Amino acid sequence: MSGEGQEGLFERLKAYEGRPAAVGGHGKDTVNLPMIRHWCEAMGDAHPAYRGPDAVAPPTMLQAWTMGGLSGHEDRSEAYGELLALLDGAGYTAVVATDCEQEYLRPLRPGDEVTFDAVVESVSPLKTTKLGTGHFVTTRMDVRAGGELAGTHRFRILKYAPAPRPAKPPERPRRPRPVINRDNAGFWEGVAAHRLLIQRCTACGALRFPWLPGCNDCGAPEWETVAASGEGTVFSYVVMHHPPFPAFDPPYAVGLIELAEGVRIIGNVVGVPYDKVRIGMPVRLEFQRVDEELELPVFRAVDDRDLAEGER
Repeated sequence: MSGEGQEGLFERLKAYEGRPAAVGGHGKDTVNLPMIRHWCEAMGDAHPAYRGPDAVAPPTMLQAWTMGGLSGHEDRSEAYGELLALLDGAGYTAVVATDCEQEYLRPLRPGDEVTFDAVVESVSPLKTTKLGTGHFVTTRMDVRAGGELAGTHRFRILKYAPAPRPAKPPERPRRPRPVINRDNAGFWEGVAAHRLLIQRCTACGALRFPWLPGCNDCGAPEWETVAASGEGTVFSYVVMHHPPFPAFDPPYAVGLIELAEGVRIIGNVVGVPYDKVRIGMPVRLEFQRVDEELELPVFRAVDDRDLAEGER
């Protein structure tokens, strides 16, 4: 809205100050002990003044006796409806209650019949808040019991146009979790400790990978583990282009790595462009953290001279 338009709108809004917001309202229930009891239980207020034959209502229940309930307010004035419609028409369609002020003049007692009138006390100039830009509207309600003023209730709302929310970048999906069971749990415990563990049959000494419950060579169920040195070569590989998966960034190379110990393991080949991976390329084990919970063994391409220096 232009500055001139906003100024004109504010003048129209200010014209509603002093006009009635509700006239001749009646509480839907007389002041009563069951509502007082429920209120006190909800608030955890055990003050003896709110119990027994001489009970009074908690002062902070003042507004409760005037509320319209699920069926809504039947006592709002035409002027108040026009004010809200004017704000809606200007784009201030959202509403939030911001605060209230109460003044207590006499206690309300069971049997009191509550009546009330309300007035539009003020409309603020245009304000900018974290929620958005709009106008604060304050109404003042005078609450009476038996015609006597029992208290006043000021209620303030903000009618606003919601501020645009910054676009939230989509969260990157997590990598699929490995399936961990009783047969391979020890392998993943080793990965967590940055060790690549290979099974070795204690009967015939054969090494095996992936982990299995028994030896492929002799069938014996007993085994121990050997920590791999981490050195190996690319025995075979593929370059993944399709299908795309949000947790990955294709294209990337996945290698079948022959470890120095003689067993083979599948893992990503890193440290070299995917189109430079070659069969026989020397690689070295490292562990790559892919999210806050998961680390995976990967294999970094190395120069032959790096391997020779590592052996010295």
